[in-house]
Amino acid sequence: MRKQIVAGTCAVVAAIGIFIYAGSGERNTADVEEAQAQGSSQPVSQAATQDIKQMVSDYSSRALTSQSASITSTQLIVDSGGPNEVTYALPENDFFLSVAPYVQKTHPCATHSLTGCQGEMAGQDFDIYIEDAEGKEVMKQTVKSQPNGFIDLWLPRDQKLQITVTHDGKQAKTEVSTFKSDDTCLTTMQLS
Repeated sequence: MRKQIVAGTCAVVAAIGIFIYAGSGERNTADVEEAQAQGSSQPVSQAATQDIKQMVSDYSSRALTSQSASITSTQLIVDSGGPNEVTYALPENDFFLSVAPYVQKTHPCATHSLTGCQGEMAGQDFDIYIEDAEGKEVMKQTVKSQPNGFIDLWLPRDQKLQITVTHDGKQAKTEVSTFKSDDTCLTTMQLS
């Protein structure tokens, strides 16, 4: 009986911890700096997926700042200038890709820097259409680029996709893939 009470109490405490972490929503630089000071690495759980996506969005929109924050196909890496950087595992089924459509000016990029990359077309509306290798629609929506000029997309992992971006009558198309070794920064979509 005592073992059941202890096990039940542990389960309740764990559930409350997950609820608090997943529901916290707000992240600030002080939280990241504190985690860095402790040298932590925080793997993502199902409950934390939205937290990671929100943190990425906050860095892209500049609601969060740090010395550097970059994102690979598997990790968000944050360095606030302390002795340690913090890494967060990305969701298992979602691949992050940041796209910077352009007309005249771009830069080469492979691993997206949420705090460093700057695209030409900040704060613009784009029509995004994405389909998979079988022609099935994955996404169709109008989105506004971030202050950094990029459009952040969370796509299904381990697929080849066709992306079409349209803005003011100009269009760009390209094929991307979302496998573990793929880039997270796409700066080659010139609108014409």
